[in-house]
Amino acid sequence: MDNLVSKLYKTGKKILTTKDLALIWQENDSKKLYSKISYYTKKGDLIKLSRGIFTKDKDYDSKELATSIYSPSYISFETALVDAGIIFQYYETIFIATKWTRKINIDNKSFCYRKIKDSILYNSEGIIQKDNYNIASVERAFLDMIYLFPNYYFDNLRPINWEKCSKLVKIYNNKKLEERLLEYKKNAK
Repeated sequence: MDNLVSKLYKTGKKILTTKDLALIWQENDSKKLYSKISYYTKKGDLIKLSRGIFTKDKDYDSKELATSIYSPSYISFETALVDAGIIFQYYETIFIATKWTRKINIDNKSFCYRKIKDSILYNSEGIIQKDNYNIASVERAFLDMIYLFPNYYFDNLRPINWEKCSKLVKIYNNKKLEERLLEYKKNAK
């Protein structure tokens, strides 16, 4: 295994962007970088998933891919709430908070990006770093959901820590959201 490939495997990431590869390989010359990427893709050491997004092998976490496509971003909404048992409906799509609203498919996986305002997106309260991606805590995902979808129905509100929600809701700077939170809390009992 040559030195550049070994550098890829020393990083804990399975999903690598062109920017990641430039940093790992310490390559500032874009022509040389694209030449190396092309060479290692043809050799099979890199697998191209989409323009500017690669993996070392097909055994990667879709959530890591989801947050690598657009930055900044974090897993939230239905995806985080299904994982927490708040929503019982299974979704194949992964839902992500970011600066843009987009739906894309890569490698037979579906990603739904929902725009959330910068002051919320860039606030790290309630965001958990996990396995090379960021995911909203149960409370942050719940607030994201009722922020964008005021009348959303949830199957199970028991896992929610209402005290944490009361603290986190302040990052949204939205009185209507605070009222909605109180209404959900009241109805959860």
